[in-house]
Amino acid sequence: MRTVITGGAGFVGSHLCERFLAEGDEVLCVDNLLTGHRRNIVHLMNDPKFQFIEHNISEPLQVDGAVDNVLHFASPASPADYLAHPIPTLKVGALGTHNALGLAKAKDARFLLASTSEVYGDPEIHPQREDYWGNVNPIGPRGCYDEAKRFAEAITMAYHRYHGVKTRIVRIFNTYGPRMRLNDGRVLPAFMGQVLRDESLTVFGQGDQTRSFCYVTDLVDGIYRLLHADFSEPVNIGNPSELTVLELAKEIIAMVPTTKSTIIYNPLPQDDPKRRRPDITRAQQLLGWNPTIDRAEGLKRTLEYFRTVV
Repeated sequence: MRTVITGGAGFVGSHLCERFLAEGDEVLCVDNLLTGHRRNIVHLMNDPKFQFIEHNISEPLQVDGAVDNVLHFASPASPADYLAHPIPTLKVGALGTHNALGLAKAKDARFLLASTSEVYGDPEIHPQREDYWGNVNPIGPRGCYDEAKRFAEAITMAYHRYHGVKTRIVRIFNTYGPRMRLNDGRVLPAFMGQVLRDESLTVFGQGDQTRSFCYVTDLVDGIYRLLHADFSEPVNIGNPSELTVLELAKEIIAMVPTTKSTIIYNPLPQDDPKRRRPDITRAQQLLGWNPTIDRAEGLKRTLEYFRTVV
């Protein structure tokens, strides 16, 4: 098989490139390096089945030859990134998804969209099920990301219904692991960077907002299974093990006994979701998927990686 992965030099995208190469596919990695980085894929460059194209998928992309799969993962994905790049975020959710779908349609390829738990906004139901329509502020500071992904889901379903494209939609919940950027603004790398530098861990609000963290290899396995399933509606992939942000901060401090870090509190950002946990019943029933890496092991592996880059 030949698989195109947009955003393939990013955190999740680079792990997907590895997985599809391991499965024997040829992989065409497309990334404009706005938030991705060559270092995430440098170890793949000598693989004859791997090709990297530096390109902004918000502009049309021509690919010669057959393509079997198109995975659209190009987008800023952390609050720091999409608040710094709101227009490119909206463009890649709209124009980028349109271009990626057009490629899949032209090549009669399967298409998988990387959507997000942020389509649920600040949810009024808990845990979040795929049939929940969400509670999103379209004109708030996070709207550039939330609405870009909601539009991306809508156009993906339109291509499925009108053009018959074999589409899949994965709603990704908080994911972590090696190759995250320390400065990407997400809570887990922020805490790990702070604890390794003996800085105070910054907790927003009282830290009672909850998150559910899935290790990246578990996420990639769920995505791979979904691509090969015959199901077009969204599927949550995430780890339902829920904890508060304050509990996470304390767990990470405890992992570095020599640290001098303490916890400080800052005001809660606007529209920050108060609770986040996936209902993964659909993934369990359709894909036979469950996360396998528990948080203690995942945090250990991730901290070991961050020690090499701090």
